[in-house]
Amino acid sequence: MDTTPSGIDSARQTGRYEITRCAANRWTLLVALLVVALAPGAEIATAQDAELEVSVMAPLASKSLMLDAVVLADRLVAVGERGHILISSDDGASWRQVEVPTRTMLTAVAFIDNQVGIAVGHDSVILRTTDGGATWELVYSAPEEEAPLFDVWFADADNGVAIGAYGSHYLTADGGLTWNFEPLGDTDWHLHELARADNGKLYLAAEAGYAYRSDDGGENWVELPSPYEGSYFGVLPLDGDAVLFYGLRGHLFRSDDAGENWEELPTGTVALLTNGIQLADGTIVIVGLGGTVLISTDGGRNFSFHQQAGRRGISAVVETTDGSVLMVGEFGVRTAAVTELTTAAN
Repeated sequence: MDTTPSGIDSARQTGRYEITRCAANRWTLLVALLVVALAPGAEIATAQDAELEVSVMAPLASKSLMLDAVVLADRLVAVGERGHILISSDDGASWRQVEVPTRTMLTAVAFIDNQVGIAVGHDSVILRTTDGGATWELVYSAPEEEAPLFDVWFADADNGVAIGAYGSHYLTADGGLTWNFEPLGDTDWHLHELARADNGKLYLAAEAGYAYRSDDGGENWVELPSPYEGSYFGVLPLDGDAVLFYGLRGHLFRSDDAGENWEELPTGTVALLTNGIQLADGTIVIVGLGGTVLISTDGGRNFSFHQQAGRRGISAVVETTDGSVLMVGEFGVRTAAVTELTTAAN
């Protein structure tokens, strides 16, 4: 199977693809997930049914593949392969690994407040912490579904959503203690990322060019007219009804009317775009594979392309409390000033 961007794009149109090892880059774990059809009549497993494993404490965990991160009032939390969860209390200068009751890859993390958080990952694993990430409890797992979860988001202290492969769409109404599968219509496309705009609109990026918007906090969804048939991996709401969707082969689209009409923006790259953020000063940073960094200083209308030294894949980017950015990816965790990202040889 061709694992070049064009090959992956083509395979995405079939809705199913397999992991290959023809590329030495471990980043194929993100873009070529091992997902196979559910067996008819498969039963849902609970955390109590799962055989608990404990993550291996690794001296170089901070340099392992990390896929997501979050900034709290007094610490940073990052999650990634083999159940690794890292915490930093000094804005990323140093990291410590915490013990976690799973060895599956963790793909996303979100916190309801400074203490209560949820991490999700492969095997439909959902972890919960009530002490800021120091300890974690396995609250849900369904390995027989072979449907990894990709993102998690909370509307308030009680109500949250976890999404993933094959239309996986789980809801909680008790702060993440229990989760129930609730189909999002009749779709079985992979659902990749959720993001809420300041005006309350909620957006969802999915594969095969599917994009959704909810105007009532996720109770109901409308499918947006999409200008693209390839997969979206991320969505970034901006001011008002402006929103960016991005994904395969460097494709980046902007809408100024909440997804009704679109304009494609040039990016200068064909790398897969994975995540984005708007910083406090208005600067927009979008990251991707091959060390890709796109930066906009005009509200997301024009972007400049900057390739990072080493060209290692970047999975997610967040702003730290001191105004720097924390990036996670193939290299593990890295903090940098925005000005450093514009230097190709950094």
